[in-house]
Amino acid sequence: MYPAALSLHPELDATALAVFAAALESGDTAGLPPARAAEVEAVREAAVFSRGKVAGTGGDLLDAALWRHTGSAPRAAVVMPASWTPLGWVLYAVQASVLAARGYDVLAYTARGFAASEGQADAAGPLDVADGGRALDHLLERTAGPVTRIGFLGQSFGAGIALLVAAHDPRVDAVAALGGWGDLAEVFHENDTPRASAVRALHAAAARARLSPRTERVLADVPAGRDAGEGLRWAEQRSPTAHVKELNRRRVPVFLSHAWHDTLFPVNQTLELFGELTGPKRLDLSIGDHGAAEAPGLAGLPNRIWTDAHRWFDHHLGDAGNGIADEGQILGEVMWSRTLEPRPTWHALTRRVRRLHLNGSGELAEAPEAGWTAGVVCGVDTPVVVADEHVRSGYAELSGRPKSYPAGALDRTVAAVWTAAPARETTRLRGTPRLRVTYRAANPGSSFVAYLLDLAPDGSARLVSHAPYSDLGSAPDSLVGAGLDLQATAYDVPPGHRLMLVVSGRDPFYGDANLPRATLAFTSPEPTPSYLDLPLD
Repeated sequence: MYPAALSLHPELDATALAVFAAALESGDTAGLPPARAAEVEAVREAAVFSRGKVAGTGGDLLDAALWRHTGSAPRAAVVMPASWTPLGWVLYAVQASVLAARGYDVLAYTARGFAASEGQADAAGPLDVADGGRALDHLLERTAGPVTRIGFLGQSFGAGIALLVAAHDPRVDAVAALGGWGDLAEVFHENDTPRASAVRALHAAAARARLSPRTERVLADVPAGRDAGEGLRWAEQRSPTAHVKELNRRRVPVFLSHAWHDTLFPVNQTLELFGELTGPKRLDLSIGDHGAAEAPGLAGLPNRIWTDAHRWFDHHLGDAGNGIADEGQILGEVMWSRTLEPRPTWHALTRRVRRLHLNGSGELAEAPEAGWTAGVVCGVDTPVVVADEHVRSGYAELSGRPKSYPAGALDRTVAAVWTAAPARETTRLRGTPRLRVTYRAANPGSSFVAYLLDLAPDGSARLVSHAPYSDLGSAPDSLVGAGLDLQATAYDVPPGHRLMLVVSGRDPFYGDANLPRATLAFTSPEPTPSYLDLPLD
């Protein structure tokens, strides 16, 4: 399903970033666009750029670059661990230069096992956390004047490392974690369902890396459905949610960004981390998939997320009165209008909850109805899937071309479908939809995927949210009560459109606990009716 090497930054021009980094070192801007050439000249006037090696844990040398001011004035510093990519620190060449031009001393480095760094990739484990401290030591030893405060900033994999280093190193004063994760265990297993395709994608993206044997084994075991306990223990150690008490004890200011439809790191697990943070915090939520909203900033284009990350550091590292502390904890981008909505807290998104009940006529109705059954044959693909492919699908969403699903092509024998009445006015979904459903499975293990869709009058549909669910412990032919959160959303359903709930037994993005051609019989017992809770503004 994936090429030998999958890029998590498909739209970035690696050659252009490398040329920009070379110009920072040599001063030769020939061949650069005028804007990039001006940036190089401005940075070289403000700071000295140099490449080097950081002595990592165990003597492994990590490839790095340093932007250092020569004056003796006190200044703040920023450390940037690179993403899960063969580009290494070069990914940050433009953004590190922007920070240097703003007055920061900056060190960007490539994590162990990637690109020109030695060692084996530890996937944000203890070695990577210790390396973050060594990178900071390297920076502090080379600054010309006193360092006032220290920030860690990372994208994707680098975001996870930044949060974990901040939790363990008391010298870190603020964090900007863009497109990272909070709970890696939930990234691997969502509602007890292996997120097989996402883990395969991460494995493919590290095709040119040198993974540690344990990392290699875990990334292979999850899609194969092997040794889930070992994988979850491995993931917990690498989860910022497991170390959030240390962030809270020091009230470390944390800036997070994430995508509503992130197919690698689902948004709800980042919301869990966000909810547990008790210090200053801010979360920017965008349309698109993993890293898509932040990518233009990496290329040097105007980008609100990177701009706000700079403002976050300016305020928390430099005491700048730029107003970011007064703008609310949440900035959400609405699908598909791209309207930006600030809110004081996450809970302020949802003003009320509307409950719609699943009934035997295929309707999402106001009143519960018992005694019906809707059967789903397992092991068969349907036209409704999470996305066509990881990451790239998000770029289509950003460009205003979200995937359209042919609702009329759904085979009602392999998918159960319930549809609400047409919306009389715009339905403003804000928050986390919740599904409660009962079903009977003949086999001892069962799973399904629930999708919430926006059905247009012409029969086309667009994905609003989804979630998988697995039950691995019930006896055969027993009733299973499934309660699950769909991924959070900010979505406007236009007048005349209908909300449609689809439940199928198979999606190639997830592991499948069903026996081939088994049947799941969905129902709604009177004591425990099946319903969908919609979060509304």
